This record gives sequence, structure tokens and C-alpha cells, in this order.
Amino acid sequence: MKNINRSGKWLVPILISILAGSFFYTCQALGKQAEGERFIRMQGSPQWKEGQFVNPQPLINDFWRAIGSMFHPSADVTPKDPVPVVFVEKSRFSKFPESGLRVTWFGHSSSLVELDGVRILTDPVWSDRTSPSSWIGPKRWYPPLISLEDLPEIDLVLISHDHYDHMDFGTISKLKDRNTLFVVPLGLGANLSHWGVPEEKIVELDWWESKKIKDLEIVSTPARHASGRYLLDNDEKLWSSYALLGPKHRVYFSGDTGLFPKMKEIGAKYGPFDLTMIETGQYNQAWPDWHIGPEQAVIAHAQLRGKVLLPIHWGLFALASHGWTEPVERVLEKSKELGVTVITPKPGESLEPDLQKDYIAWWPKLPFNSSKEDPIVSSQLEEDTASSGVIK
Repeated sequence: MKNINRSGKWLVPILISILAGSFFYTCQALGKQAEGERFIRMQGSPQWKEGQFVNPQPLINDFWRAIGSMFHPSADVTPKDPVPVVFVEKSRFSKFPESGLRVTWFGHSSSLVELDGVRILTDPVWSDRTSPSSWIGPKRWYPPLISLEDLPEIDLVLISHDHYDHMDFGTISKLKDRNTLFVVPLGLGANLSHWGVPEEKIVELDWWESKKIKDLEIVSTPARHASGRYLLDNDEKLWSSYALLGPKHRVYFSGDTGLFPKMKEIGAKYGPFDLTMIETGQYNQAWPDWHIGPEQAVIAHAQLRGKVLLPIHWGLFALASHGWTEPVERVLEKSKELGVTVITPKPGESLEPDLQKDYIAWWPKLPFNSSKEDPIVSSQLEEDTASSGVIK
């Protein structure tokens, strides 16, 4: 009994320490509101109206339908067997690709893009969960495929918006001391600064603004989405897609977006793109304006004047009720209809779009809902946009 009491004496402080640490982590991860000059600049944005950022076409949501879908997920919403992945040796990045363009997809929206001598890390999420907490929330299906320490020199970290599956506190805390710039939409610099990123490493862009790094021009382009890390900060920070314009290659990164008319304008201004990286998963009929869905991703690729499409925003987290392989299956069906070239690297695999002209089906063959059974169609579109995706 005496030994039990001694061990029990340490149990309470240990539990308190764990809870306190978790609470501190959660509070830090929530981020910080923009203040001072940063907030004044946000207020001057054409996208800022009545105390928040807005979309040209408002998002339409069916709240109760969204809640209902959570109780009827696909039987294959998460993988039953280990996902085929490629663990990355740091020697792979010892030199730049001869073609000038290489992309390594790590799952979801995290990728390393090597573009004409510049390395860009997109929406890096290395944490176990997409959540403000380290112990609750959607959990990744496989570990990070390379450690952050083994990544090569990164010229810029590109973040599309502040949702947890795109802006990860744990990952940024480990990247903040590297010799890299962080390029983010308006307002997100408040989070970065709060997490210890020096102000001189933070570049905040409004839509259509740009930043030159080496020979690469980064343009913040419009997206149709939202922001917020807790209930009281909805749309207080901007969201963006990006056009990456090198001397020889051009890449488009969608972040999260619904389909909307300005896709054509982005394509007209900055296309054709050698590679488009467009979100394709985590969709639902209840929120068709938030996430573009598989078929509309292919339509967007055509409107952007893309040459090769890399489907992203799938293959790592379950954030919707559809089957985990459904996004890529539906992308391939639509791509055949529109004559679009799609590449499908395994998570951790590197591909050069100039050289790879066909997809490889590495995922298991599972049943899925087709576009006829579960159409995802964003609202407030031009008539020809919704039907065909043909540029007029």
C-alpha cells in the first residue's frame, strides 16, 4: 500500500502537466487576430466588407444536410489496408530536376514543387491531426514521408488559408527558423508572427498582388472559400490560390476553392500552366461552393488552360463522407471525357510533368458513387461553365 501511495503521489502532477501542455498547445494553435498596420491593410482590401473578407459569389451551405451526411459515411471513408506510399530519402533532392519542373506529393495539399531552380513547399502539414489539439481530430493515415529536417533548402512556404488541414501550427513551429519566406494571404501573418516566425520572413498578399523570389513570380489569385480556426474568427483572414510563374514553367496551386467564374480570368492572365494542382476531395452536396469536387476540378483545369493536372486534397485525411479513393476515380472519368492529362503519383513519389504523360492507378479498386449518383455542382456559375468547362 505504501508503494501504491508513492506512485499515486506522482500521478496527479503528471496528469495536470499533460492537460496543461495540451491546453497551451491548443491555445497557441488557434492563432491570433490581426492588429495594427496589418489590420489596417486588410481593411483596405477590395475583398474586405463589413468586418470580414467575402467571396464575389457567396457560399451556399445546407447545414442540416451536412450534419446528416456525417451519420452515413461510405464504408470506405478510410483505408482498410495500409496506403501504398514512398518514403523519401533526402538524397533525392540533391540536385534540381533536368526538366526544370518536379513535384513531390506528400498527401492532401502538401507538396514540394521544384520550379526552375526554386523550391516551394505548399500547405505543409506534418502533424498527426488536423486540429487545434494534439489528441483529437481527423488523424493522418500514414506518417510523414520525410522528416522536416531532411527536406532540402526551401525558398518559400506557400499557404493558401488558415484551416487546420492547410496551416499547421506544429509544422510551422519547426520551419520558422529555416532560411525561408512564408507567402500567405492577408491576415495570416498574424498567426505566423504569433508562432515565432520573424516578420521579415512573412509576405502577405491580397488577390492579384505578386512577389518576386529569385526568377519566380508568385501571384496571389482569387479562390472561392472561407477562413477561420474557431467559431468567432470566421472570414477574418483571406484565402487564396496561387499562380507560380517561372522563366520556363508555370504552375497553379488551388488551395481550397469552389468553382467560380474567375477561374477563366486566371487562365487568361497567367496560363497556360504546365501543371495545375487542384483540390479534388473532401466534398459534399451540402457544401458544393466550398470544395470544387472531382468533375469541377477537371473543368477548372480546362478553364485555367492547364496541360497536366495533379489531383490534390485527398489520400491522407477523412474530412468528408465519401470513399477515400472516390475523388481520383471520378477525376479520371471526367478527364477522359474532356481529354485532360492527369498524373497520380503515390504519396511520396516525385514526378516531372514534362516527362510523365499518363496516370498510374496505385490505389485499390473500391466501389464509389459516380457523378450521376452524387453530383457536386457549385452555385452561381455562368451557364457554359457548369455544363462543359469549355473556354469561350
